[in-house]
Amino acid sequence: MIITKLSLPRRTFLRGAGAALALPLLDAMVPSLVALAKTAAAPVHRLGFVYVPNGVIQPRWRPTGTGTVLELGPTLSPLEPFKAYLNVVSGLAHRQAESIGDGNGDHARGQTAWLSGVHAKRTEGAAQIKGGITADQIAAQQFTRHTSLASLELALEGNDTNLGNCDNGYSCTYMNTLSWRSATTPNPMEVHPRVVFERLFGDGGSPAQRLGQMRKANSILDSVTVEATRLQQTLGAGDRGKVVEYLEAVRDVEKQIQTAERQSAERSIELPDRPIDIPATFDEHAKLMFDLQVLAYQADITRVVSFQLAREQSQRTYPGIGVPDPHHSVSHHRDQPDLMAKKAKIDTYHVQMLGYLLAKLQATPDGDGTLLDHVVVMYGGGLGNGNLHDHRDLPVLLAGTGSGQLKAGRHLSYPEDTPMANLLLTLLDRVGVPTDRLGDSSGRLDLGPAYLPGV
Repeated sequence: MIITKLSLPRRTFLRGAGAALALPLLDAMVPSLVALAKTAAAPVHRLGFVYVPNGVIQPRWRPTGTGTVLELGPTLSPLEPFKAYLNVVSGLAHRQAESIGDGNGDHARGQTAWLSGVHAKRTEGAAQIKGGITADQIAAQQFTRHTSLASLELALEGNDTNLGNCDNGYSCTYMNTLSWRSATTPNPMEVHPRVVFERLFGDGGSPAQRLGQMRKANSILDSVTVEATRLQQTLGAGDRGKVVEYLEAVRDVEKQIQTAERQSAERSIELPDRPIDIPATFDEHAKLMFDLQVLAYQADITRVVSFQLAREQSQRTYPGIGVPDPHHSVSHHRDQPDLMAKKAKIDTYHVQMLGYLLAKLQATPDGDGTLLDHVVVMYGGGLGNGNLHDHRDLPVLLAGTGSGQLKAGRHLSYPEDTPMANLLLTLLDRVGVPTDRLGDSSGRLDLGPAYLPGV
């Protein structure tokens, strides 16, 4: 790397008509050895939260061995290539997701408590809903000083309404989001890749203006070509290569979105109202949304993402993996081997999708490492045993080393019914957002020492 006194600001944009394209971290943004030392002392932290519903088949999820002896169970086996970046956590519970006198409604309560540790108020009225501020938003409040977006809230499956009863007297709102800005303010989850893309790289505008932009075939990159060419002339060879790779990644996401839109527009049959930019398959939709998350991290547009692979009580079917049955239905397997096998296939398939994200993060350079070195992604859900609506021994997986804050490659087993909120509180500490209390937290977890290279 060439060390110079001149540098680009970290928040550098390529601007064009209706577009503002943030750049990834370049050597030219780190101008001196002094600045490098400061960067190492105060690394960029990123958080991701990926939610899966309806519990898991726990014997197949649970690893064998504890501590540094991590042997992944069958469900987590697709993540074997990333084992050195993983911590599997056992023994955690969300007791605030239990009834506490409110009767049934475990799906709504489990999803609401996942990042908050708070018992959801039983109500069907959207105006009376009450949860709690979530860990992602506590971090976002701190990180937004450095980014253009405080956070991203994404989903693959939505519900058109927040009104009425979706789970035994609980408002649909509780299962439509993971993220709460305050006890009474849930964040909407976005399912449309085009809307996310415009939010990341467009200049905004009214909904009508964004709709008009969505229907144009031209690329956002085309509008910044002149400025990109001018910038390239000022960069070293290494930075030029980084910019080219980044722009190619943005272009690839654009092409995927445009292809999905074109395929939908070319349908000859009459269809009900459906967003035209959502890919036809779950696999394509998930990967496209993961690609957008990686771009958002890479360009430092946001450092906090929450992502709902599916909502609680999801009835999505997965015929491509041999499960034509609805997900929620097979989660109530009643210990029948055939239904348990189908649920395990869904669990493993969702983990494979996570593996796609981890591979993209690992392949994306960032500063002195990769994005996977500089992120913590928490994967799991608010139910342990979906058949019993149990909120104990929750599935919890941490991926990434958090810019050196987490030693990985371990199975961390805690005493039964340890509050899940204790883990959330500890993660916030590790990424530089110390918080006194979160939900029903009772203290910090011992996650061991920070990661030290070679140790």
